[in-house]
Amino acid sequence: MRRLPALGVAALLASCTPRGAPPLNETVMTAPGAAFAWPATDSAHVLHFLDRLTFGPAPGDIARVQQIGYRRWLDEQLQPGRIADTMQDAVRRQYALAFEPPAQLWREYPPPQLARQLAMRSGRADMLPGGADDSMLIRRTQMAQRQLGGQVVMATLARHLASERQLQEVMTDFWFNHFNVFMGKNQDRWLTADYVEHAIREHALGRFEDLLMAVAKHPAMLVYLDNAVSHARGINENYGRELLELHTLGVDGGYTQQDVQNAARILTGWGVSGPLRGGFQFEFHDRAHELGEKTVLGVKFPSGHGMDEGERLLRMLAAHPSTARHIAHKLCARFVADDPPDGCVDHAVAAWTRTNGDIRAVILAIVESDDFWAPENMRAKLKSPLEFVVGALRATGAGPDTSARLGFVLNQLGQPLFMQQVPTGYPERMDEWVSSGALLNRMNVAVAIAAGRLPGMRVDLDPLIPPTSDRDALVAEVNATILGGQASPNALRVIRQQIDDVRDPRNARTLAVGLALGSPDFQKQ
Repeated sequence: MRRLPALGVAALLASCTPRGAPPLNETVMTAPGAAFAWPATDSAHVLHFLDRLTFGPAPGDIARVQQIGYRRWLDEQLQPGRIADTMQDAVRRQYALAFEPPAQLWREYPPPQLARQLAMRSGRADMLPGGADDSMLIRRTQMAQRQLGGQVVMATLARHLASERQLQEVMTDFWFNHFNVFMGKNQDRWLTADYVEHAIREHALGRFEDLLMAVAKHPAMLVYLDNAVSHARGINENYGRELLELHTLGVDGGYTQQDVQNAARILTGWGVSGPLRGGFQFEFHDRAHELGEKTVLGVKFPSGHGMDEGERLLRMLAAHPSTARHIAHKLCARFVADDPPDGCVDHAVAAWTRTNGDIRAVILAIVESDDFWAPENMRAKLKSPLEFVVGALRATGAGPDTSARLGFVLNQLGQPLFMQQVPTGYPERMDEWVSSGALLNRMNVAVAIAAGRLPGMRVDLDPLIPPTSDRDALVAEVNATILGGQASPNALRVIRQQIDDVRDPRNARTLAVGLALGSPDFQKQ
């Protein structure tokens, strides 16, 4: 592959002004249950629809939506259990570590001191690398734990990439980011995979109250925000604060520092059983619980109660109007615009209130809104590194190999999975991801994908875009297949210029696909 001329790359990476979309049909949204007039299934609208509700269209997805319609496709996705997930068994076999119980992972990939104790106890200290050399043991343990982390990341990427349950995968990513934990903290290296699978994915399209309860009782969250070590004689406020500020009410949700303190008092005793006694499960510790009276948001919690008052607090927060608005705002930011319109948020809040926090109803309300389809909101968001990489692999029909190397690509682009240390998770806004260096890195990844040289993946372009000596036909096919027919005139012009003197048809195709994937038209959603 030849080096790309700097002028051509600069022209392609230049920001494109948002283009207007075809006019919408008249919509009717005056009352719950009123019929919604969906827009025409032209490629511009369908691409917008799939870019927001999936990790990007795979070959054939646009045609399928055009065949069955928006609402039927969305109804299917809102009921993921009814969608055959043929790749699930293959992912479980290929990345088996990601699905093992946390206690078993702890035994197989123990911390260094435990590995030494077990070896000494069994009389096999000679099997430890370096014998009595702790530094060797630590390095070996770190390598083993990186292997575990790699499998967890790759299992997640494989499902994002190949699962037919695309909306569930998008919402799993959304909720994990909302309820972020850091896989590198303490026991969370063994707990994160289980957290994603059972606390997040299982409830990603259910009721918010159930999701909040599952998160609050999962050891990964209790470890990450230190509630596992919070007790009556030494209260840790970390989880109580993030529960109110990030997970439910929002920073402007009307709570006080006293509410934070009392929420933390209510949640004392919510802890984790040890790996040898109960196997990393949620456990309520009576002796650690603060029994006094507490008040949160003006609501009294009488003295003498135990775990039940924590559950009462979570139900109260899940039903609070500030929670509905905070979550609705975040969902509209994810699906509509970085600065979500008030109308979208109001529409989502109304659905939340009407259904007691049914996430599916809220998503449907967002999609059935003027704001979702407004021309100014189409192609107005920027894909995160995760969305870009998975979307590019889906667009080219690529798949992960048996290694964990694909996860390293996300590290290089600034979004290593499960490794965000702060509770806020990764940013949603475009300006957090845009810089000349970041866009150039994306272009390099795009060209590597097209050439089949991206570590950790395999791609075969022949079934999608057969090589041809007709350069105009090649550009048209790349536009249709990779960009949904929505390439800007500037992108088409630059791609055509860059492949003009590439004699070999396969090299020309590789270059054209790489430039398309790296173009602003593909980066936008």
